[in-house]
Amino acid sequence: MAQVVSFERRPGRTARISLDLGTYARGIRLGDSVAVNGTCLTVTAVRKRVVSFDVIEETLRLTNLGKLAKDNGVNVERGLALGDRIDGHLVTGHIDGTGKITRTKHLKDGSVKVTAKVRPTLASMMVKKGSVAVDGVSLTIVEVTTDSFSVCLIPRTLSITTLGRRQTGNFVNIEVDLIAKYVKRFLQGERAS
Repeated sequence: MAQVVSFERRPGRTARISLDLGTYARGIRLGDSVAVNGTCLTVTAVRKRVVSFDVIEETLRLTNLGKLAKDNGVNVERGLALGDRIDGHLVTGHIDGTGKITRTKHLKDGSVKVTAKVRPTLASMMVKKGSVAVDGVSLTIVEVTTDSFSVCLIPRTLSITTLGRRQTGNFVNIEVDLIAKYVKRFLQGERAS
């Protein structure tokens, strides 16, 4: 996790987000890709521990980044290098939409079951025991309906990501499984444009 140092609206409906990445900033350079709440952003400035990103209007509209404020926490992850070990599922950082948390339930085993409402087009690409990225965190789907899904968050995930702070009514970034998107397109007979 990282902390928002500043969130500045800029002319042309863009914004600059600056994060204190602490020691995680070591080795980050201009032009690097970093996922912020699961959204792939390009580094536009580096000042020791503080790393900045310019965010365009479309990204602000389609993700929860436009709702950030100073001192908010965000999930951060650097880009995968070719040849690195892949664990979980492929997460590209290209957000498909947002979901609204409608329920959180604390379970006896210490986990928390989170249910989120999403557009039916997103839910149609989800399956029970399939993968979804919520604010950039790769998770396994527990249940799915026509317009919602649920995941269970283990104590470790709750402690090292912002998902442990999310509450009913919060919006989260959703990236459905990349393979599901290709399969849906193939089955619908869509042509690339």
